[in-house]
Amino acid sequence: MSTPDRDQRQRFLFEHSDIRGEILSLESSYQTTLSKANYPPAIARLLGEFLAGACLLSGTLKFEGSISLQASGRGSLRLIMAECSHHQNIRAIAQTRPDLLATSLDEANAEEAPGLKTLLGANATLAVTINPERGERYQGIIPIESDSLSQCLESYFRQSEQLATGIWLSANGQRAAGLLIQALPEGVQSTDAREEHWRHLCHLASTLSAQEQLELSHNTILHRLFHEQSLRLFTPAEMSFSCTCSSARTLEALASFGKEELQAMLAETNPVEVTCQFCHHHYHFTRADIESAFKSTTATMH
Repeated sequence: MSTPDRDQRQRFLFEHSDIRGEILSLESSYQTTLSKANYPPAIARLLGEFLAGACLLSGTLKFEGSISLQASGRGSLRLIMAECSHHQNIRAIAQTRPDLLATSLDEANAEEAPGLKTLLGANATLAVTINPERGERYQGIIPIESDSLSQCLESYFRQSEQLATGIWLSANGQRAAGLLIQALPEGVQSTDAREEHWRHLCHLASTLSAQEQLELSHNTILHRLFHEQSLRLFTPAEMSFSCTCSSARTLEALASFGKEELQAMLAETNPVEVTCQFCHHHYHFTRADIESAFKSTTATMH
């Protein structure tokens, strides 16, 4: 069996067609993300899928910035979010309602963990947010109508981008993997030939099992699926865990609470401790730190 790739995303093109692809494997970056909190296996797997999805979508961007996937609902899983930047840095977080989650997991089939829609509950939504370093922020929101994140993302592309997109995601708590193929709007092929080729490639990709996706190398997977196709492979990009929090950013966010609320915090504890939800780094700010930041924020507003 071929050795799986680790923490790499690789772009490829189907020659003489209007279809591109991305293939991804995460290992140490995924495990580092999970090490920041004690997630149940079902949530850890979903986080892996969200990370893989964010990485695949980030690879389709043509500008510098970041993209995040965030789902929220009123069920046992309150919020789950993953982010990937153009530097290939990733981070993720999940927030649960522990009592409800325990019930959901107890009621689940022993061989199959509850899916995304089940955990999030009714009226859950998925937000895809693009944050360019220059230009305006964009966000698309769709209702979550499937337990499969892959199907939700495919729906997002149909509704928001109007691009035919196939996405396959897998995670097992140790590794996460993803495969994306997408029809481009250039129109090299005739409409009939294009649609037939697209259906054929989706059929081939759908034969990939989760075990194969998690255990085989990118080259082996692409050869098994598309050995009759002519592929152009690009240099892989290395993915890694990295949090964008900093002392300055955290202090700026703290200063935005308002003077009265800050005074109440300081009356209760000095210094004030703030913990990043993503990397769990602890920041400590004295009264002087907070007052200086508040004055700076107020001056900027005026």
